[in-house]
Amino acid sequence: MNILKQEVTIIGSGIAGLYAALKLAEQNQKVLIVTKSSLSESNTRYAQGGIAGVLPENKQDSIELHVKDTLKAGAGLSDKEMAEFISRKSASVINDLINYGLPFDRDKHNNLCFGLEGAHSVKRILHSGGDVTGKNMETTLHNLVQNNTNISIKRYTNAVELLVNSDNICNGLIIYDENSDGYEAIISNAVIIATGGAGQVYSNTTNPAIATGDGIAIAYKAGAVIQDMEFIQFHPTALCQDHDGTRFLISEAVRGEGAVLKNENNETFTGKYDKRGDLAPRDVVTRAIFWELQKTGTNKVYLDTSPIPVDKIKQRFPGIIKSCKENNIEFINTLVPVSPAAHYLMGGIKVNKEGHTNINNLFAIGETSCSSLHGANRLASNSLLECIVIANEAASFINNTNFKYIEVNEIINSYPEISNIIQEYNSDKPKKIINLLELTVKLKDTMWHNAGIVRNQEKLATALNDIKELKVNFNKNFKCTNEEEYEFRNLLIVAELIVKSALLREESRGAHFRDDYPETDLIAKHSYIEKGE
Repeated sequence: MNILKQEVTIIGSGIAGLYAALKLAEQNQKVLIVTKSSLSESNTRYAQGGIAGVLPENKQDSIELHVKDTLKAGAGLSDKEMAEFISRKSASVINDLINYGLPFDRDKHNNLCFGLEGAHSVKRILHSGGDVTGKNMETTLHNLVQNNTNISIKRYTNAVELLVNSDNICNGLIIYDENSDGYEAIISNAVIIATGGAGQVYSNTTNPAIATGDGIAIAYKAGAVIQDMEFIQFHPTALCQDHDGTRFLISEAVRGEGAVLKNENNETFTGKYDKRGDLAPRDVVTRAIFWELQKTGTNKVYLDTSPIPVDKIKQRFPGIIKSCKENNIEFINTLVPVSPAAHYLMGGIKVNKEGHTNINNLFAIGETSCSSLHGANRLASNSLLECIVIANEAASFINNTNFKYIEVNEIINSYPEISNIIQEYNSDKPKKIINLLELTVKLKDTMWHNAGIVRNQEKLATALNDIKELKVNFNKNFKCTNEEEYEFRNLLIVAELIVKSALLREESRGAHFRDDYPETDLIAKHSYIEKGE
């Protein structure tokens, strides 16, 4: 096995990873990006609504108001200091993105356009290209990264194990190259996990196929603290058609512009469940749809786009119009079939404002992390903002840290636990190749039906038993045969973390709803899981 030395290694190529790489490279750090797909494929690419931010020119807004909205949506678990910190940093990082060349939408007077989304009290969402903000952000940063000589990239490569020594320091990682069917060890001063979410653990999700919780799984295996995994945000409006295991997201910005949710009988219904109606927080709207589907015995509701002027909808949502047309669905002035789907993970690897985990020199940023900003229910469009702010802070921390120079041989000779991991991955691969199709379908189905939008003790216990049975049948917690097996190994770990956390939280709060414990406790507490628990 080749053993390489690298100053900083970033796992993942969404905007969090790309932005951190640029900030590190600008200070002459040598950065390696490890991505299991192409550089441009990530959850970021599918973000439609935009990025929340408090800018001086938006006179109706303030940091205090943004923090208030964030805390309210977070249902008692959003950290006020973190919310204030990120909101205060929003103007500078957004201006940085503008300086990088990101084309935010502007009006005829060249003023930035601000949109409204659910649970925001004012218009503060900046968007690009109407409804392709994520794609434009990804493309802008992707082009800069590709042209930076301080950044190298390993594509179609999986990070499969972290190298953490007995002093609780992350010394690097093991990577697997599917094309060469080989492994390499990378000894690194710092490792940043930026692998995105885990939506593929559910049968219905807006996440792309790569969102298999890889970063959370390998961090958990290495001893990182995992926080609030029970809080899965199910987006209320995903198109009722699957494409490669993913459902196309219909942004809530569509409702922000005036579209209305209706049931099978062409009746509005969300107001029956919450006075805020269609623009209530995502968890509230999702449960309203869930219960309405239970009542009507159907599998979809409809988004009526007719209240939005045709010129406005064409200008604001060109990407959605195009995608709907590709699925033979008309979007303008019609009823669009939608239903909830797993969308965003509020929990993840516990980090501070610099993205630092409880393991020294190991950082996590973006959706794979949990900074306690989102709490029990993420406020729309706060995720892209958190990605950029924490990525910037992590890069700054690393840039200002004098890492002790250690030879590769010194690491291997001083820490037998590191040497043992390298030897394990250097040994022969398991010969038995598992047929994953049946196992994957069972995992996703049990998570959707038993650990999904509405939960209870019986359902969660069923899910946990199913996961344990799948683990026995799979029987590969360490070295696997191919990329698909590593992804399934990681999905099993993430699924178990979600279910165990959901069982521990005997209350309903934010996106976590239990019909056997429908009330919310007076005291809000985070949930934590470490290896061995």
